[in-house]
Parts: sequence; structure tokens; C-alpha cells
Amino acid sequence: MNKVALVTGSSRGVGRALAIALAERGYDIIVNYARSKSAALETAQEIEKLGQKALVIKANVGDVAKIKAMFAQIKESFGRLDVFINNAASGVLRPAMELEESHWDWTMNINSKALLFCAQEAAKLMDKNGGGNIVSISSLGSIRYLDNYTTVGVSKAAVEALTRYLAVELAEKNIIVNAVSGGAIDTDALKHFPNREALLADARAKTPAGRMVEIDDLVKAVLFLLSENAFMIRGQTIIVDGGRSLLV
Repeated sequence: MNKVALVTGSSRGVGRALAIALAERGYDIIVNYARSKSAALETAQEIEKLGQKALVIKANVGDVAKIKAMFAQIKESFGRLDVFINNAASGVLRPAMELEESHWDWTMNINSKALLFCAQEAAKLMDKNGGGNIVSISSLGSIRYLDNYTTVGVSKAAVEALTRYLAVELAEKNIIVNAVSGGAIDTDALKHFPNREALLADARAKTPAGRMVEIDDLVKAVLFLLSENAFMIRGQTIIVDGGRSLLV
């Protein structure tokens, strides 16, 4: 029986690339999306071309009832889960003094609460098959100031803290929990940033590695964390930014 991976927010960007990379390595994939059904179906089509099964599930992971319904579908369709990639993210991009309660709740629910309640459900399925891996996608805004990034930065800091707690508590189930934090990547998500051009210019000019981070750089880091070589890495956030965060 094939191993099974859930990648939230896998209709586009990093999530889509991760879903396809895992399919290339023999995983059947749950393609989760919130809005773009057509893009999710395109991802599923790519997975099926590789000879793997793809289950497309619409679910806003900020809603616990929808999380539970999604995992019920996964259990019914596959009966197992080996990898959970916590990738789906959203956020209101405004300065701290302009934020409203609804902005805070929306961002924290999708970016932070989702990890906890998806991990609870994932662990139940992983435990039946002797363990698994959970990897979250974070960002540098969790540890340093970025303009208009308050809600997302705080929510990603919570993801990284929760990664540490889950790593300890799920270790007895042989579930390995880590995170990967990326520098600025030119994806669709970045188009929503009011200071997008400044972020890209900064990344191009000030990354010691000599180029911007690309989606494939994050994919490779996640695949490493899923490998046997990373067995003793637990509760860590691996920063993949070409050294940008080392500079002012």
C-alpha cells in the first residue's frame, strides 16, 4: 500500500510543488484547497499523471469542524496518513495599529489553530501505521519585523512554538515534527503584499547566497526533513533564506 500525504493549501505555489514532489516519490496525495477548485484539480491531474492517487478536498483549515470532516474523508479513502504538510496560510496585511479583531482571528485560525487541530487528527491516523512526519511552512516574519506583517508574523511564531510542543508530545508515537521557514519567494501569495516590489528588491540585492530563494529550495528542505537522515531533528525550524536573515 502506498504511503499517503496531506498537503494543505496545495492548489498553488509551495503547496502544489510539495504535493507533486511527494507524488514523484510514491505518495498518494490529499490536495486541500479553500477557494480555487480548478487549480486544485490541476494539481490532482499532475499527481495522477505520475501514477499516484489524488483526493481533492475543499476545507478552510481555520474551521475545526471542517478539519474533522476532511480527516474523516482521508480515513475513509485511505485508512492511513504518513505525512502532514501544514502549508495553507492567509493573513491581513496591515500595520499593527490598523488591525481589527476579525483580521486577527482569521489569520490566527488558518495559520496557527489549523496546525494544532490538524495535528491531533493526523496523529490518530499516523499512530495506526507506526508513526509519521509533520512539517509546517513558516516565514522569517516569525522572528523579525516585516512591514504590514503583524498578524502573519505572530501566527507563524505560534506555529514554530507549537512545532516544539508537538515534537515532544508526539515523539512517543514515532511522529517527527519540524518546520521550514523561507525567505521571500516570488509566488502568487506575494502579490497581495503592498510592499511586494521592495521585498523582492531586498531579496535580490541582499541575499548572501547570490540569488533569491526559490520554491524548489523549500521543497528540498522539506524532503530532507521527511527522510531517514533527519530522524534526530525534532521541533526545529530550518531557515532557508540564503543567509538573508543574518544581515540587518
